[in-house]
Amino acid sequence: MLEIHNLSCGYGAFEAVHGLSLNLRRGSITGLLGANGAGKSSTLMCVAGHVALHAGAIMFEGRDISTLTPDQRVRRGIAISPEGRRLFKDLTVEDNLRVGGLIQPASRFRQDRDYVLGLFPRLGERLDSLAANLSGGEQQMLAIGRALMARPKLIMIDELSLGLMPKAIDLCYRALKQLQQDGMTILLVEQNTDRVLSVADGVCVLESGRAVWQGKADDARNDPALTAAYLGLH
Repeated sequence: MLEIHNLSCGYGAFEAVHGLSLNLRRGSITGLLGANGAGKSSTLMCVAGHVALHAGAIMFEGRDISTLTPDQRVRRGIAISPEGRRLFKDLTVEDNLRVGGLIQPASRFRQDRDYVLGLFPRLGERLDSLAANLSGGEQQMLAIGRALMARPKLIMIDELSLGLMPKAIDLCYRALKQLQQDGMTILLVEQNTDRVLSVADGVCVLESGRAVWQGKADDARNDPALTAAYLGLH
């Protein structure tokens, strides 16, 4: 579904990612791992159209989207739940969801909202609450839900479990498996490498903006040199 060819991207003259190539199968979960500053968020934001592409190409469903604007990419089927969630905190939960679905016909709102609430029932109890008044876990659920309201084919989630309590993390990962069962393709940036490896089909490890390892999640877990050097697993 997504093919990244020799991608280099960054901010002004600074290059955050160098020569990255990565393919995502339809319906797969792919973990993008690495230390802080490795280029993970920059990769996601470049695919979404928010970080400048310096070289290479991004193909989505066989078409080059490298020159498309962010809103055009959303309309093609790419959505992002960004690091820090970036909710509209002075809007209610329901209105945040409504904003996420603006590219869809208004007649679809209730159906799409109910799908999100099925994934995250807690949001159904907080529909009239301001996003600013939600817990960290609820905000993360809302950020993912808002992205889903665009009916994406690919959802990219940046730092899923950062700052969350274990119960909230469990709920979010349960939702990921349901999304995969429903045919969604998922690209996931996560610091909790053990958790990623438990759900991912494939893994790409970045260091200083370059891919240092790619392969199956099971192979990553069983590679002692890789886990010791990059993944922090023992």
